[in-house]
Amino acid sequence: MPSLLKVQFIHGLESSPQGAKSQRLAGEFNTLTPAMDTSDFEACVQIQNEQLAAFAPDVLVGSSFGGAVALAMVQRRLWSGPTLLLAQAGLHYGLSASLPDGVSVWLVHGRSDDVVDPQDSRRLAAAGNAKSVRLIEVDDDHRLRKSVANGDLIGWVRALATLP
Repeated sequence: MPSLLKVQFIHGLESSPQGAKSQRLAGEFNTLTPAMDTSDFEACVQIQNEQLAAFAPDVLVGSSFGGAVALAMVQRRLWSGPTLLLAQAGLHYGLSASLPDGVSVWLVHGRSDDVVDPQDSRRLAAAGNAKSVRLIEVDDDHRLRKSVANGDLIGWVRALATLP
């Protein structure tokens, strides 16, 4: 039985609402994963923002391309709640290495990521406020398969949701 914690998940380029992370989150939380046409970044931001307003999640989670969408939402101040960015590709999509003060953002990146350079998450984390930004580097690949399978993903979401 999923918990009452509400999680909005933004999938990556090669994923969907039926992907491994989405399904894992849905098994533990009240999860919304809006489908997106990932060929249009701005349309993805708009879809996620509309769903955000209607769903009112406790935690926003974005993975890779979805992490770029989530980062854009945080930078544009469309969302200021707890945010988990998984192997975020924001810098790859031209977003600045900046995070607003007062937003709890955790960045998780696999050291063996061969799709998005882990240095991008290091740069983004270094640009944020140390009190609200946390960088978690794991021994994993771009898809964070081990971290999904071993339950770390679920633990990060739960921990983020309890932050003040």
